[in-house]
Amino acid sequence: MMRGMRGFSGLSQRHGGRRPPVRHGVFSVQYMSPVDVVALAAVLTNIAAYAMRTMIPLRIAAISTNVLFIAYSAMGGIVPTLILHTILLPLNTYRLIQMQRLVRDVTAACGADLQFDWLRDFTTRRAFTPGQVVFEKGAPADEMFILLSGRCRLRDLGKEFTVGDVIGELGLVTSNNVRTQTVECVEPTEALVITYDELRKLCLQNPQFSFYFLKLATARLLNTISVLEDDNKALKRAQTGPAPTDIGARGAFAT
Repeated sequence: MMRGMRGFSGLSQRHGGRRPPVRHGVFSVQYMSPVDVVALAAVLTNIAAYAMRTMIPLRIAAISTNVLFIAYSAMGGIVPTLILHTILLPLNTYRLIQMQRLVRDVTAACGADLQFDWLRDFTTRRAFTPGQVVFEKGAPADEMFILLSGRCRLRDLGKEFTVGDVIGELGLVTSNNVRTQTVECVEPTEALVITYDELRKLCLQNPQFSFYFLKLATARLLNTISVLEDDNKALKRAQTGPAPTDIGARGAFAT
């Protein structure tokens, strides 16, 4: 018994008179070094990032994880982890800024000219020749177009589209994803193209973007209905007077 007490006394002397920390495996229950604290915070933040359902909170959590792992690696001298998170930090920061800019631009677009310029970062370029059909009525719809140059028109209605106009967005929100009109090029035309799959990814990653896209598409559809109603009235008036010259040529037209 006395020998056991002397053993404990020796341990106390080695720890400055304090009871030594109780250890379980490699972790100390009573004491954690600053490196351990930073490492634990990095792990918990990383787990939180995986639990995020939307993209902006996920990117914020990922940036926090990168910063903590960089601090942990620098303090512990772990070079591979330091290099990895030093590379990931600017990448996550860029993606966060890109998504925030997208949401901001969509918000502004809702109160502006009903255009889709904020999608340029997610598109590819495509060229069309005069007379070439961009898409036909009843065909499967899987892409949306933003005109950079040239002119296109609706074959049946004669409505023309010029630089900055958007065509083909309506197929995304229809139940069977088919084209509602036939669009053909009047002259050499270049357009930005974004697939519906990419649009769906953006909507899933950020519900706010999904809401604003639906609001924009609805606004363009309502504007189309208004234009057609005005044209119908103009045609009725034309039965007793000169025919109007601007039928189908006003406002953002849904296709």
